[in-house]
Amino acid sequence: MSTTDEDLRFMAAAIRLARRNLGRTGTNPSVGCLIVRDGMVVGRGVTALGGRPHAEPVALAEAGDLAKGATAYVTLEPCAHHGATPPCARTLITAGIARVVTAVVDPDERVNSKGHAMLRAAGVAVETGLLEAEARRGLAAYLVHKSLRRPFVTLKLAVSPDGLLGLRGERQVAITAAEARAQVHLMRAEHHAILIGAGTAIEDDPELTCRLAGLEDQSRLRIVLDANSRLHAGLKLVATARDVPLLVAGPANPALADSGAEFLACEFDEGRIALPELLEDLGARGIQSVMVEGGARVAAAFLEAGLVDRIALFVGARPVGAGIDPARHVTSPIAPDARPQGFVLTATEAFGEDRLFIHDRA
Repeated sequence: MSTTDEDLRFMAAAIRLARRNLGRTGTNPSVGCLIVRDGMVVGRGVTALGGRPHAEPVALAEAGDLAKGATAYVTLEPCAHHGATPPCARTLITAGIARVVTAVVDPDERVNSKGHAMLRAAGVAVETGLLEAEARRGLAAYLVHKSLRRPFVTLKLAVSPDGLLGLRGERQVAITAAEARAQVHLMRAEHHAILIGAGTAIEDDPELTCRLAGLEDQSRLRIVLDANSRLHAGLKLVATARDVPLLVAGPANPALADSGAEFLACEFDEGRIALPELLEDLGARGIQSVMVEGGARVAAAFLEAGLVDRIALFVGARPVGAGIDPARHVTSPIAPDARPQGFVLTATEAFGEDRLFIHDRA
């Protein structure tokens, strides 16, 4: 593939555009598309909320007649199958697009290079694989769900410099400041579901909602692992179950009968919920991404099972365990300065004094 600096620049912009609706496009991936003519962007599109319309027709509608003879930069191969709308590959052809540059081949068996073949058969120049690694990070949930039939799992940990997640008996301990906590709320909006264990639900009593201004309606499915029916009606998660969905993984709990919570029957392994089978069940429901927020035992269990695809490690600026009985320390399964085995550091961000390290599975 012969690419230019201009190609790289426009594909990078399309990848950034795709993040705009990440986690908000149903079972469809959030795809970015730019229509470029004579070095100028004449059309922009991102998969719409709920998944329709796709990015390509949105960008083409903005470009209008300027699309004829232009280049389309698309983060994922244009679809080739008829659904509620015509295939995006056919829409690009009809609009007179002369060249299509894509980042990632769509693994969906209805597409999987068929979109590229349709374009080439119509005389459209096609180049693939541009900035593929970068685009795959944004498409990771869709790609993992399509290939493994389970959700993409992000493990989020907030760790103090002395390696603690919190202190027993203290409810929620502030490891990071407001800027980093706002980023966690954005991450919640970008995932299909948030998962914790019953211990964290009882001790910390979290809501697990998105409380960023303008994104309050993007609160996601809350999932609690509750193998021993420990949840009770006084918890915030339970009290808000009719407003924001709550899925309890474990046996039906009579104490929650009128709460609006849904129960998911699970397989067990040595008295604990079998995580691989749980993820298969969630994947069958169309849940493509899960953010695991705690606690320490749940985090360690996902790591030990090899089910974590991405680690979002927030490291706070101040120790929290000084002068506290070590028996009350809740130790992180990953040290603040660790490079987890089998993972690669792909991004580092600063939020005030706090730091975020993103590790993706190699």
